[in-house]
Amino acid sequence: MTAPITARTVDTPAPELLLEYHSDVAVLILNRPESRNSLSEAMLTALSDALTEIAADKAVRAVVIAANGPAFCSGHDLKELTSRRSDPDGGRAYFRHMMALCSKMMLQIVNLPRPVIAAVQGVATAAGCQLVASCDLAVASTAAKFATPGVDIGLFCSTPMVALSRNIARKHAMEMLLTGDAVSAENAYRMGLINRVVSPGKEREEALAFAGKIAGKSSHIVKIGKEGFYRQAEMSLKDAYQYASEVMVENLMARDAEEGLKAFIEKRQPKWEDR
Repeated sequence: MTAPITARTVDTPAPELLLEYHSDVAVLILNRPESRNSLSEAMLTALSDALTEIAADKAVRAVVIAANGPAFCSGHDLKELTSRRSDPDGGRAYFRHMMALCSKMMLQIVNLPRPVIAAVQGVATAAGCQLVASCDLAVASTAAKFATPGVDIGLFCSTPMVALSRNIARKHAMEMLLTGDAVSAENAYRMGLINRVVSPGKEREEALAFAGKIAGKSSHIVKIGKEGFYRQAEMSLKDAYQYASEVMVENLMARDAEEGLKAFIEKRQPKWEDR
């Protein structure tokens, strides 16, 4: 992978988030190591804004989400949430705002037409585990751990549960949610939460290699595939087949499908036009 061609901070009051471009791969780096990269309001806003920017940039073909410091992401900023208990409504309106902001950002990852890969170097807990589960793919260091420990402090991880339960089997998800116990990277791999486990310090390099491989495909076909994957997953078996069949027909009509099939028959590399 080539060296970053640009590196800058997203326009926030503090450098909550860094955005780098490695050729055609955008890398978002959580940059609040002193607070274990917790998802403060500013961090969630920065992530949402960056994802909006990336969605509009056709030069970006894949995205990596990484983090600085020993922790990947510790979830919501509990000090920030607790500070709103003194609001006239006890914090209800702010809590609702924060949950909506977080859910919006997670959905942006799922709805982004480019694949998003998490590079997890340390612990990912609560909404941090949700962030990993919301990504399309994930690479983790052997030092990484995953947990939804809200039950231990009287705050069941209900929103992390949504992404978690769509990634792993129900009994694995319920065990994590009900016990709060941390899961090692090796067990997270066996459970299907992550795709690859690497030695410490190699997770970002591996995620970039993963992203680079996918970036070599037709972005138009990848977009069709990612959207279709998530839509059919929520359907009945019969409806999923009907929907996927229509997707296949439209896919076959794409210029890149025509080129890809022709290149395969002619035993050559396809020349993508991303349409």
